[in-house]
Amino acid sequence: MTAFVFAAVLFAALLHASWNAIVKFGDDKFQGMVLLSIAHGVIGLVMIAVFPIPAKESWSLLAGSVLFHLIYKSFLTVAYTRGDLSRVYPIARGTAPMIVLVVSLMILSDVVTGSQIFGIVLVGLGIVLMARGVFAHGEERALIPYALLAAVGTAGYSIFDGLGARASGSVSGYIGWLFFLDAFLFTAGGLAIKGQAVLPKSTWIWTLGMIAGACSVGAYWIAVWAMTIAPIALVTALREVSVLFAVLIGVLFFKDRADAGKIIAALVIVAGVIAIRI
Repeated sequence: MTAFVFAAVLFAALLHASWNAIVKFGDDKFQGMVLLSIAHGVIGLVMIAVFPIPAKESWSLLAGSVLFHLIYKSFLTVAYTRGDLSRVYPIARGTAPMIVLVVSLMILSDVVTGSQIFGIVLVGLGIVLMARGVFAHGEERALIPYALLAAVGTAGYSIFDGLGARASGSVSGYIGWLFFLDAFLFTAGGLAIKGQAVLPKSTWIWTLGMIAGACSVGAYWIAVWAMTIAPIALVTALREVSVLFAVLIGVLFFKDRADAGKIIAALVIVAGVIAIRI
Protein backbone atom coordinates (compact mmCIF):
# COMPACT_ATOMS: atom_id res chain seq x y z
CA MET A 1 0.00 0.00 0.00
CA THR A 2 1.50 3.33 -1.06
CA ALA A 3 1.72 6.35 1.23
CA PHE A 4 -0.91 8.15 -0.85
CA VAL A 5 -3.44 5.32 -0.57
CA PHE A 6 -2.65 5.00 3.15
CA ALA A 7 -3.32 8.71 3.74
CA ALA A 8 -6.46 8.64 1.59
CA VAL A 9 -7.98 5.78 3.58
CA LEU A 10 -7.24 7.56 6.87
CA PHE A 11 -8.99 10.65 5.52
CA ALA A 12 -11.94 8.43 4.58
CA ALA A 13 -11.96 7.19 8.17
CA LEU A 14 -12.32 10.76 9.42
CA LEU A 15 -15.23 11.36 7.04
CA HIS A 16 -16.84 8.12 8.16
CA ALA A 17 -16.68 9.02 11.84
CA SER A 18 -18.09 12.46 11.02
CA TRP A 19 -21.28 11.18 9.39
CA ASN A 20 -21.85 8.72 12.23
CA ALA A 21 -21.55 11.56 14.72
CA ILE A 22 -24.02 13.69 12.74
CA VAL A 23 -26.58 10.86 12.73
CA LYS A 24 -26.05 10.31 16.46
CA PHE A 25 -26.53 14.03 17.16
CA GLY A 26 -30.22 14.04 16.24
CA ASP A 27 -33.00 12.86 18.53
CA ASP A 28 -34.52 10.45 16.00
CA LYS A 29 -31.83 8.02 14.82
CA PHE A 30 -34.13 6.29 12.33
CA GLN A 31 -34.99 9.62 10.77
CA GLY A 32 -31.28 10.40 10.58
CA MET A 33 -30.56 7.22 8.66
CA VAL A 34 -33.45 7.88 6.27
CA LEU A 35 -32.12 11.38 5.60
CA LEU A 36 -28.69 9.87 5.05
CA SER A 37 -30.19 7.49 2.50
CA ILE A 38 -31.98 10.31 0.68
CA ALA A 39 -28.68 12.13 0.35
CA HIS A 40 -27.09 8.91 -0.90
CA GLY A 41 -29.80 8.59 -3.52
CA VAL A 42 -29.39 12.13 -4.80
CA ILE A 43 -25.61 11.85 -5.03
CA GLY A 44 -25.89 8.37 -6.51
CA LEU A 45 -28.17 9.66 -9.28
CA VAL A 46 -25.66 12.34 -10.18
CA MET A 47 -22.85 9.78 -10.31
CA ILE A 48 -24.95 7.44 -12.48
CA ALA A 49 -25.49 10.27 -14.94
CA VAL A 50 -21.82 11.21 -15.05
CA PHE A 51 -19.87 7.94 -14.86
CA PRO A 52 -19.93 4.78 -17.03
CA ILE A 53 -22.22 1.84 -16.24
CA PRO A 54 -20.36 -0.94 -14.36
CA ALA A 55 -19.47 -4.09 -16.26
CA LYS A 56 -22.06 -6.87 -16.11
CA GLU A 57 -19.63 -9.08 -14.16
CA SER A 58 -19.98 -6.78 -11.15
CA TRP A 59 -23.79 -6.63 -10.85
CA SER A 60 -24.25 -9.80 -8.80
CA LEU A 61 -21.61 -8.51 -6.38
CA LEU A 62 -23.36 -5.14 -6.35
CA ALA A 63 -26.63 -6.85 -5.37
CA GLY A 64 -24.90 -8.66 -2.51
CA SER A 65 -23.38 -5.41 -1.32
CA VAL A 66 -26.76 -3.64 -1.29
CA LEU A 67 -28.13 -6.42 0.92
CA PHE A 68 -25.27 -6.15 3.40
CA HIS A 69 -25.51 -2.34 3.42
CA LEU A 70 -29.16 -2.63 4.40
CA ILE A 71 -28.24 -5.06 7.19
CA TYR A 72 -25.58 -2.67 8.44
CA LYS A 73 -27.71 0.47 8.40
CA SER A 74 -30.75 -1.21 9.93
CA PHE A 75 -28.92 -2.74 12.89
CA LEU A 76 -26.68 0.29 13.41
CA THR A 77 -29.78 2.46 13.71
CA VAL A 78 -31.26 0.18 16.37
CA ALA A 79 -27.94 0.00 18.22
CA TYR A 80 -27.70 3.80 18.36
CA THR A 81 -31.04 3.94 20.17
CA ARG A 82 -29.57 1.74 22.93
CA GLY A 83 -26.11 3.14 23.55
CA ASP A 84 -23.79 6.11 23.10
CA LEU A 85 -21.55 6.68 20.11
CA SER A 86 -18.31 5.72 21.88
CA ARG A 87 -19.73 2.24 22.73
CA VAL A 88 -21.87 1.35 19.72
CA TYR A 89 -19.38 2.44 17.11
CA PRO A 90 -16.40 0.37 18.34
CA ILE A 91 -18.43 -2.84 18.56
CA ALA A 92 -20.08 -2.27 15.19
CA ARG A 93 -16.79 -1.52 13.46
CA GLY A 94 -14.18 -3.34 15.54
CA THR A 95 -15.10 -6.92 14.71
CA ALA A 96 -15.56 -6.29 10.97
CA PRO A 97 -11.81 -6.22 10.11
CA MET A 98 -11.35 -9.56 11.86
CA ILE A 99 -14.15 -11.14 9.81
CA VAL A 100 -12.75 -9.69 6.58
CA LEU A 101 -9.24 -10.90 7.46
CA VAL A 102 -10.43 -14.48 8.02
CA VAL A 103 -12.39 -14.49 4.77
CA SER A 104 -9.48 -12.91 2.93
CA LEU A 105 -7.03 -15.53 4.13
CA MET A 106 -9.44 -18.35 3.30
CA ILE A 107 -10.84 -17.45 -0.11
CA LEU A 108 -9.40 -14.21 -1.53
CA SER A 109 -6.25 -13.90 -3.61
CA ASP A 110 -5.03 -10.76 -1.82
CA VAL A 111 -1.52 -11.03 -0.40
CA VAL A 112 -1.27 -9.97 3.24
CA THR A 113 2.06 -10.16 5.08
CA GLY A 114 2.60 -11.40 8.62
CA SER A 115 3.20 -7.89 9.99
CA GLN A 116 0.04 -6.66 8.28
CA ILE A 117 -1.99 -9.49 9.80
CA PHE A 118 -0.57 -8.56 13.19
CA GLY A 119 -1.50 -4.93 12.57
CA ILE A 120 -5.07 -5.83 11.59
CA VAL A 121 -5.44 -7.90 14.77
CA LEU A 122 -4.12 -5.01 16.87
CA VAL A 123 -6.52 -2.55 15.24
CA GLY A 124 -9.46 -4.87 15.87
CA LEU A 125 -8.38 -5.51 19.46
CA GLY A 126 -7.94 -1.82 20.20
CA ILE A 127 -11.32 -0.97 18.72
CA VAL A 128 -13.10 -3.61 20.78
CA LEU A 129 -11.30 -2.37 23.91
CA MET A 130 -12.91 1.00 23.29
CA ALA A 131 -16.29 -0.58 24.02
CA ARG A 132 -15.30 -2.42 27.20
CA GLY A 133 -17.74 -0.33 29.28
CA VAL A 134 -20.64 -2.29 27.84
CA PHE A 135 -19.20 -5.43 29.41
CA ALA A 136 -17.35 -4.13 32.47
CA HIS A 137 -19.39 -1.24 33.82
CA GLY A 138 -22.95 -2.41 33.45
CA GLU A 139 -23.86 -0.20 30.51
CA GLU A 140 -26.79 -1.05 28.24
CA ARG A 141 -26.06 -4.58 26.98
CA ALA A 142 -29.08 -4.62 24.69
CA LEU A 143 -27.00 -2.84 22.05
CA ILE A 144 -24.46 -5.70 21.73
CA PRO A 145 -26.29 -8.10 19.35
CA TYR A 146 -27.40 -5.23 17.12
CA ALA A 147 -23.90 -3.76 16.97
CA LEU A 148 -22.44 -7.19 16.15
CA LEU A 149 -24.97 -7.72 13.36
CA ALA A 150 -24.01 -4.29 12.02
CA ALA A 151 -20.40 -5.55 12.03
CA VAL A 152 -21.45 -8.56 9.92
CA GLY A 153 -23.04 -6.13 7.49
CA THR A 154 -19.84 -4.07 7.37
CA ALA A 155 -17.68 -7.11 6.67
CA GLY A 156 -20.07 -8.39 4.03
CA TYR A 157 -20.35 -5.22 2.01
CA SER A 158 -16.60 -4.56 2.29
CA ILE A 159 -15.82 -7.89 0.63
CA PHE A 160 -18.54 -7.63 -2.00
CA ASP A 161 -17.64 -4.06 -2.88
CA GLY A 162 -13.92 -4.70 -3.07
CA LEU A 163 -14.50 -7.53 -5.51
CA GLY A 164 -17.33 -5.74 -7.31
CA ALA A 165 -15.34 -2.56 -7.89
CA ARG A 166 -12.43 -4.58 -9.26
CA ALA A 167 -14.76 -6.26 -11.74
CA SER A 168 -16.74 -3.13 -12.63
CA GLY A 169 -14.32 -1.31 -14.88
CA SER A 170 -15.67 1.92 -13.34
CA VAL A 171 -15.32 2.38 -9.59
CA SER A 172 -17.25 5.65 -9.66
CA GLY A 173 -20.08 4.16 -11.72
CA TYR A 174 -20.23 1.20 -9.35
CA ILE A 175 -20.41 3.51 -6.32
CA GLY A 176 -23.16 5.58 -7.94
CA TRP A 177 -25.39 2.56 -8.52
CA LEU A 178 -24.59 1.19 -5.07
CA PHE A 179 -25.70 4.31 -3.26
CA PHE A 180 -28.74 4.84 -5.46
CA LEU A 181 -30.07 1.29 -5.02
CA ASP A 182 -29.30 1.19 -1.30
CA ALA A 183 -30.97 4.58 -0.81
CA PHE A 184 -34.07 3.60 -2.75
CA LEU A 185 -34.64 0.44 -0.70
CA PHE A 186 -33.86 1.93 2.72
CA THR A 187 -35.89 5.11 2.10
CA ALA A 188 -38.84 3.11 0.78
CA GLY A 189 -38.67 0.93 3.87
CA GLY A 190 -38.54 3.95 6.14
CA LEU A 191 -41.58 5.52 4.52
CA ALA A 192 -43.44 2.21 4.71
CA ILE A 193 -42.73 1.90 8.43
CA LYS A 194 -43.31 5.49 9.59
CA GLY A 195 -44.89 7.26 6.64
CA GLN A 196 -44.14 10.90 5.96
CA ALA A 197 -43.54 11.44 9.68
CA VAL A 198 -40.04 10.09 9.13
CA LEU A 199 -39.27 13.19 7.03
CA PRO A 200 -38.25 16.18 9.16
CA LYS A 201 -39.85 19.59 8.86
CA SER A 202 -36.76 21.44 10.01
CA THR A 203 -34.45 22.86 7.35
CA TRP A 204 -31.56 22.43 9.79
CA ILE A 205 -32.19 18.71 10.15
CA TRP A 206 -32.36 18.35 6.35
CA THR A 207 -29.05 20.19 6.12
CA LEU A 208 -27.43 17.86 8.67
CA GLY A 209 -28.71 14.86 6.74
CA MET A 210 -27.29 16.12 3.46
CA ILE A 211 -23.92 16.88 5.06
CA ALA A 212 -23.83 13.41 6.63
CA GLY A 213 -24.71 11.85 3.29
CA ALA A 214 -21.96 13.73 1.48
CA CYS A 215 -19.39 12.66 4.09
CA SER A 216 -20.61 9.06 3.85
CA VAL A 217 -20.39 8.91 0.06
CA GLY A 218 -16.98 10.54 0.03
CA ALA A 219 -15.62 8.20 2.69
CA TYR A 220 -16.80 5.04 1.00
CA TRP A 221 -15.90 6.20 -2.50
CA ILE A 222 -12.29 6.60 -1.36
CA ALA A 223 -12.29 3.25 0.46
CA VAL A 224 -13.67 1.26 -2.47
CA TRP A 225 -11.21 2.90 -4.84
CA ALA A 226 -8.42 1.89 -2.45
CA MET A 227 -9.67 -1.71 -2.45
CA THR A 228 -9.04 -1.91 -6.19
CA ILE A 229 -5.31 -1.34 -5.70
CA ALA A 230 -4.68 -2.66 -2.17
CA PRO A 231 -5.77 -5.75 -0.19
CA ILE A 232 -9.39 -5.52 0.97
CA ALA A 233 -8.48 -6.63 4.50
CA LEU A 234 -5.92 -3.81 4.89
CA VAL A 235 -8.28 -1.11 3.64
CA THR A 236 -11.09 -2.39 5.87
CA ALA A 237 -8.83 -2.32 8.93
CA LEU A 238 -7.53 1.18 8.23
CA ARG A 239 -11.07 2.45 7.69
CA GLU A 240 -11.88 1.38 11.23
CA VAL A 241 -9.36 3.85 12.60
CA SER A 242 -12.42 6.05 12.27
CA VAL A 243 -13.22 4.74 15.75
CA LEU A 244 -10.45 6.97 17.12
CA PHE A 245 -12.05 9.95 15.45
CA ALA A 246 -15.49 8.86 16.65
CA VAL A 247 -14.31 8.64 20.25
CA LEU A 248 -12.74 12.09 20.02
CA ILE A 249 -15.98 13.47 18.60
CA GLY A 250 -17.93 11.70 21.36
CA VAL A 251 -15.72 13.21 24.08
CA LEU A 252 -15.67 16.71 22.61
CA PHE A 253 -19.29 17.06 21.48
CA PHE A 254 -21.37 14.44 23.31
CA LYS A 255 -19.59 14.72 26.67
CA ASP A 256 -18.66 11.02 26.67
CA ARG A 257 -16.14 10.16 29.37
CA ALA A 258 -12.46 9.87 28.46
CA ASP A 259 -10.41 7.61 30.72
CA ALA A 260 -7.14 5.68 30.85
CA GLY A 261 -8.74 2.63 29.26
CA LYS A 262 -9.70 4.56 26.15
CA ILE A 263 -6.20 5.98 25.92
CA ILE A 264 -4.69 2.49 26.10
CA ALA A 265 -7.12 1.24 23.46
CA ALA A 266 -6.18 4.18 21.24
CA LEU A 267 -2.48 3.34 21.59
CA VAL A 268 -3.19 -0.27 20.59
CA ILE A 269 -4.98 0.94 17.47
CA VAL A 270 -2.13 3.28 16.59
CA ALA A 271 0.35 0.41 17.03
CA GLY A 272 -1.75 -1.65 14.64
CA VAL A 273 -1.76 1.12 12.05
CA ILE A 274 2.02 1.38 12.30
CA ALA A 275 2.37 -2.39 11.84
CA ILE A 276 0.16 -2.25 8.76
CA ARG A 277 2.20 0.57 7.23
CA ILE A 278 5.66 -0.90 7.96
